[in-house]
Amino acid sequence: MKLYCLSGHPTLPCNVLKFKSTTIMLDCGLDTTSVLNFLPLPLVHSPRLSKLPGWISKDGSINLEKELKECAGRVFVDAQPEFCLPERELLDLSTIDVILISNYHCMMALPYITEHTGFTGTVYATEPTLQIGRLLMEELVNFMERVPKAQAATCWKNKEVQRMLPGPLKDAVDVWTWKRCYSMQEVNSALSKVQLVGYSQKVELFGAVQISPLSSGYSLGSSNWIIQSHHEKVSYVSGSSLLTTHPQPMDQSSLKNSDVLILTGLTQMPTANPDGMLGEFCSNLAMTIRAGGNVLVPCYSSGVIYDLLECLYQFIESASLGTTPFYFISPVANSSLEFSQIFAEWLCHNKQTKVYLPEPPFPHAELIQTNKLKHYPSIHGDFSSEFRQPCVVFTGHPSLRFGDVVHFMELWGKSNLNTVIFTEPDFSYLDALAPYQPLAMKCVYCPIDTRLNFHQVSKLLKEVQPLNVVCPEQYTQPPVTQSHRSDLMLELQPPPMPYRRCSVLSLPFRRRYERVYILPELANSLVPSEVKAGVSVATVSAVLHSKDNKHTLQSVPKPPPVAPSKKRKRVIEEPPVTLSPKPLLSGAVPLEAFLATLQKHGITEVKVEETAEGHILHLQAEDTLIQLEEDGTHIVCDNNEPLRTTLRDLVLRFLQKL
Repeated sequence: MKLYCLSGHPTLPCNVLKFKSTTIMLDCGLDTTSVLNFLPLPLVHSPRLSKLPGWISKDGSINLEKELKECAGRVFVDAQPEFCLPERELLDLSTIDVILISNYHCMMALPYITEHTGFTGTVYATEPTLQIGRLLMEELVNFMERVPKAQAATCWKNKEVQRMLPGPLKDAVDVWTWKRCYSMQEVNSALSKVQLVGYSQKVELFGAVQISPLSSGYSLGSSNWIIQSHHEKVSYVSGSSLLTTHPQPMDQSSLKNSDVLILTGLTQMPTANPDGMLGEFCSNLAMTIRAGGNVLVPCYSSGVIYDLLECLYQFIESASLGTTPFYFISPVANSSLEFSQIFAEWLCHNKQTKVYLPEPPFPHAELIQTNKLKHYPSIHGDFSSEFRQPCVVFTGHPSLRFGDVVHFMELWGKSNLNTVIFTEPDFSYLDALAPYQPLAMKCVYCPIDTRLNFHQVSKLLKEVQPLNVVCPEQYTQPPVTQSHRSDLMLELQPPPMPYRRCSVLSLPFRRRYERVYILPELANSLVPSEVKAGVSVATVSAVLHSKDNKHTLQSVPKPPPVAPSKKRKRVIEEPPVTLSPKPLLSGAVPLEAFLATLQKHGITEVKVEETAEGHILHLQAEDTLIQLEEDGTHIVCDNNEPLRTTLRDLVLRFLQKL
């Protein structure tokens, strides 16, 4: 069993498991942190960005003025943002049989895998994962296609040139493999390969293994996966949460008795309590609005935004924000808000019960009805005519590199009355803000990450007790910025097996058993012999038939009858003679009883020698040796066949024939 690691990002995983002749990809996360190296894509012409000076090396030897621009001491690529893809050279991706998706954030690289590698398999995901994943991909494509950039920047990717660049461009990983965003056509083609599954549904893969998704408690439809054969079990735990939020709670009991547990997608903010961050978010928002400023929340169009809106729903009246308009701007805003209300069976119990009242499970439905929350596909059209300040705007993308958020950063960045509140933990807020410096608006970092922290995961692993744990190497050491915090790492016995991008692990257990079926007529012909009380054994002669990884014992076919013929046939055409199998012998030869039997048969001069394996009997008069060992008996007798046969028969008296 082997694990190939194609992504180095612990919360955007992409691994391939080879298990029992199947090749299974576990998630295909897209590392979007690469976009932080690019300049933002403004919706309208930005004089500030267009006037940024080009970059020339200090000695003047490298001139990349057209590709690289300097802003506030940092260097950015002036081109369409590109993404860091999962590694594609480590193994032949066309051999992948299935892709298992754990949540909608971990499927953003799907079109790169299914459309450009010769992939012909099936993708398995739950319905909310598919539908919300489609929205996020559609939004990404829309953001990119809305602001096309003609020139492509390629010179800076040259290895020799990249070495000379200032950081963080100098340290960027595999820049020559970075790719522009896919098209909507590729998204539709990739998602047509998805087969929907429900929690605890069992799916057979080629008769070799069975896969089953379990609720992971992190987002709508998010799953952990069980991959098992008749005798082995692998659990894949990715992006899970034990907190009480809107999704169904995590199914922990089904993870028990795993031979290997692959763990990834832990919280990116182990020191930030999500409830505390929500409180901070609300208080900073209220403070800014009361001072007459606007609040910008760069966010994804699904996920944490549902919890933020729910929190604000309870907070608005108590903070006297009833008249403040809330705007949600995204090409998929309407679909996202509606989807969250219709996936009732994927929600936690108290939200499910509201559906039968009938009441919308999420309070943002009421905010929309009372006109407190308005949603728009973009800042053009209706929004520009209805826009009132001060207000709160939720919009994407959290990287601040593309989407409507770029416009609001340019619009509100010059006033210290305004505040930008970061809630998504995927991007460093300082790196996100870098191309907007100098910036007057206030910045608040309230990362809300509900995924498992190290304390929770240690407790979980104690309860489910897997034999072996595999995890990203980042989890086996404290964070670089807090090297003294040994509580911010996984400490297990035995220690977890770490992996990094491009590593190949041989997982530490071997398959020892295989299930074989026996046909009823063959089973009927068996004659069991009792070897000891309650234990019977039977020998079987059969043909092993293997198809679709299922093994069956069938009766040995009888040779066809030979038609009588006057002509003498050649010997090779005669049917092969099938010999009946020799009986199997079992048991042990007791020394005292055997010596007594030899004496009865006139063999009296016997010298017994004890050895590590058993005994050697030297029959001195006959010049013969008998070796009695635990797993065999040897008679060494020169040129006296009658004696050898007699001794053999005496030994056989003490053994059982099967």
